[in-house]
Amino acid sequence: MYLDSAATALKPQAVIDKLVEYYTEYSTNVHRGLYPLAEQATESYEKARATVAKFLNADPRGIIFTRSATEAINLVAYSYARNFLKKGQAMVVTEIEHHSNIVPWYLVSTDLALSQRGASLIWWPVEDDGTLDLDVLEVILKQQNVGLVAVTGMSNVLGTLLDIHSIVQKAHAAGAKVLLDAAQLAVHGPIDAQALDVDFLVMTGHKLYGPTGIGVLYGEAELLEAMPPFEGGGEMIREVKKHEITFADPPHKFEAGTPPIAQAIGLGAAIEYLTSLGWDTIESQEQEVTQYVLEQLSRIQGLKIFGPKERGSLVSFAFEGIHPHDLATLLGDEDICVRAGHHCAMPLHTRLGIPASTRASFGVYTTTADIDKLVSALLQIRDRFTQARSRA
Repeated sequence: MYLDSAATALKPQAVIDKLVEYYTEYSTNVHRGLYPLAEQATESYEKARATVAKFLNADPRGIIFTRSATEAINLVAYSYARNFLKKGQAMVVTEIEHHSNIVPWYLVSTDLALSQRGASLIWWPVEDDGTLDLDVLEVILKQQNVGLVAVTGMSNVLGTLLDIHSIVQKAHAAGAKVLLDAAQLAVHGPIDAQALDVDFLVMTGHKLYGPTGIGVLYGEAELLEAMPPFEGGGEMIREVKKHEITFADPPHKFEAGTPPIAQAIGLGAAIEYLTSLGWDTIESQEQEVTQYVLEQLSRIQGLKIFGPKERGSLVSFAFEGIHPHDLATLLGDEDICVRAGHHCAMPLHTRLGIPASTRASFGVYTTTADIDKLVSALLQIRDRFTQARSRA
């Protein structure tokens, strides 16, 4: 029983079939060959870009394929933050961020040249209930010279859902750009990048029921046009001379070398598959399972749930007297797959005062019957440890 969808989602047959089709029928490079198979590959690759653009309500020219959401954030950190943050400007991150949305900004803030310009990292603290107080952000923006706010759309530990629209409005009013890490959020439904007015948005394919090795960066056109390339090589150039190089327009300026062709095509198939299920249906099913698991776990004595009641489809918890790693191992022995550890969110676990937690996360294939099996196994494990302690 798979309860680790926040780490990576299982892949539907439609995605696997699309990957097999590419590899067996037209496995050629893109944007280069003039023969029919190469043209088919290019058409399928660019169709995937258009599918992602529609999913995000964005211009396809602002959709850049990367290897991961992590690489997409690093692209913005190196190409935008290192070049366009002004003297004395800071970057804001929250205490609930994944390391992927912390480490790149830390590297920017500790870069000698940038630190001499005053670049720094400011933390927006999480409240005791796992939420983020918008008034705190407003104070930070008033008291500090902030150039960039980098926030997740949904915590991968607490399930906290952020009010992105309000965050963007406050940040823009203070003159700051906003990067939205939608790696966890995107799987729960289409995101309207235009309505949210985000400057940058990143997401990943493998959490969206697509292949591994594919990420997406959406960027505002004028920002992408001004930003220098992240990598140099083939395909991202317009003309190369011995002493002068001109670059291609976005998105190709940021897609050096052979891109993740099969992965992009697979991601397009995943979005089409989810769309065919119906986003209202997906949301209803996820909410039912999430509320059910919260109700059931709250009845287990000695188990602490972290995060707010209103959340995305995951739950992290800790059992008194049982290490999360031991708990995950014992659940694994019962063929129940959960995640244990700090979930690439060490600052958050430090804030919670725990070294690790156990996380169960859900997908379109998760049922309340699965939750019943999880709860039954947790009760058995608790009783086993209670009996062992009583004999000691």
